[in-house]
Amino acid sequence: MNAPYSERGISAVIPVLDEEASLSELIERLEAVLTALAGDRYEIIFVDDGSRDGSFAIVRHAHQRNPRIRGIRFRRNYGKSAALAVGFEHARYELVVTLDADLQDDPAEIPRLLAVLDKGYDLVSGWKQVRHDPLEKTLPSKLFNAVVSAVSGLRLHDFNCGLKAYRAEVIRTLTLYGEMHRYIPALAHWEGFRVTEIPVQHHRRKYGRSKFGASRYIKGFLDLLTVILTTRYLKRPLHLFGSIGTLLMVVGFAIALGLTIEWMLGGTYLTNRPLLLMAVAFMIVGMQLISIGLVGELIVRQSQSTREYHIREQV
Repeated sequence: MNAPYSERGISAVIPVLDEEASLSELIERLEAVLTALAGDRYEIIFVDDGSRDGSFAIVRHAHQRNPRIRGIRFRRNYGKSAALAVGFEHARYELVVTLDADLQDDPAEIPRLLAVLDKGYDLVSGWKQVRHDPLEKTLPSKLFNAVVSAVSGLRLHDFNCGLKAYRAEVIRTLTLYGEMHRYIPALAHWEGFRVTEIPVQHHRRKYGRSKFGASRYIKGFLDLLTVILTTRYLKRPLHLFGSIGTLLMVVGFAIALGLTIEWMLGGTYLTNRPLLLMAVAFMIVGMQLISIGLVGELIVRQSQSTREYHIREQV
């Protein structure tokens, strides 16, 4: 049986970047929802990611009125992952919720997220089933979610929804940097936490404009490779590099064998077949990848004295 929210407490973490127009309304709605859920056992942590407008002045004024509202201000823009990481470090309560500051995420959805969390899950992510964003954002997002689902083995419709609820142990385990906030559900899933999602209401942007440009797709792809390497294959690099290397060697050997048989039967001269050079290149690159995997295994073996296994509970 889960203790009441007033005993466990709720921390809301909200990254902010030039959202002066929406903050006052967001604060008012958050206060109403969190007070109804947890009484005075809540906190709202705004992390200002280098805003150039009056966003932090609004947060400062709100703190003077309600000390449960806290503000952290970066000297410059570091990105959403950094804002979430710092907000998580300062969160004090057992339950943590995140949402964006642009009012597209609805604070009224927080009770539903927490109710699902109480069913035994460690992380509940929102799913913007009906999304009010332009086509140039929704189509790449669908492709992104399909790729991450296939790679991670976690079947979610919306990995990057800002509206999420966590148990505190999840945020204490995850390491966020770069664009890693997009992969929080996958990272938690790979660490053994129980992850699910529920449809949530998504509103049209009332103020300002989106802060994310086209470059986020390139950065997101590179960070996906980082996530795969540092989670699934961190302790077994040979499985990754060795698999690709073996595949290249087999393909190269098969091509070379076919050309050799053709040459022995008098059907061709190997000196004028560029395909032979490609076969040799495949085999050389394959051997190099296997060698990289073996070196990685040696490094992992040397570092086995510092094991990091996350224990859920003991009796």
